[in-house]
Amino acid sequence: MKIATFNVNGVNGRLAVLLRWLEQAQPDVVCLQELKAPQGKFPVREIAAAGYGAVWRGQTSWNGVAILARGADPIETRGALPGDPDDAQSRYIEAAVQGVLIGCLYLPNGNPAPGPKFDYKRAWFERLTAHAAEMLAADVPMALVGDFNVMPTELDVYKPERWTDDALFRPEIRDAFRELVDQGWLDAIRALYPDERIYTFWDYFRNAWGRNAGLRLDHLLLSPAVAGRLTEAGVDREVRGWEHASDHAPAWVRLAPPAKAARKPRASKRTPTDA
Repeated sequence: MKIATFNVNGVNGRLAVLLRWLEQAQPDVVCLQELKAPQGKFPVREIAAAGYGAVWRGQTSWNGVAILARGADPIETRGALPGDPDDAQSRYIEAAVQGVLIGCLYLPNGNPAPGPKFDYKRAWFERLTAHAAEMLAADVPMALVGDFNVMPTELDVYKPERWTDDALFRPEIRDAFRELVDQGWLDAIRALYPDERIYTFWDYFRNAWGRNAGLRLDHLLLSPAVAGRLTEAGVDREVRGWEHASDHAPAWVRLAPPAKAARKPRASKRTPTDA
């Protein structure tokens, strides 16, 4: 089972990129962020023609999340993150696929910090952590997947000294990510690549892609009930170099079937080593 996350940065404007990658990579489950499309404008027919069922929560101009499943319809279990019924931003959706609960999230950016946007980010993170704790207590086989808008360590950011006051790297946000992981979640890519500099995002400005001035913002966290099935992880780095690409590249993990969970995880040759 291959689970991927891709901040597509406009699902309709970059639909050709998404469909090309789906055909090439053949993921079984895909979490998309930044749809930038209202609910009724999601390209469900084109995605169905590519062989994927989908559930989604759109939003005009910004945000929006979706879960795709190859050859199946995801069974939606939740359309928003619990904890704030007044939160109107489309940033979380949850669905069951092949016996695994998939939580697709787009955590707020939070800049400028300090300020109201940063406060919203911290509150959203607290809600996510509370929901994640409930899922672990229920021993649910689950993956929390998406654009977390946080670089957890200095290995996850080009020139960390330049990001000290940014909402993506402030100590409060890195501590929040650490608190979440310390509940018992496995940061799959970092688990297989503990010492490598790996990125999933390169800005459009200042030739960040050409200079490999990247960030690791997109994470796949596995609950203990499924973490033992991890066999491989990677980043499809080359997608960032395609014409009209998103500023993110897809990241993914591969899980063995439950009966083969004893296999030792291995690093993917396709994962970039940016050191």
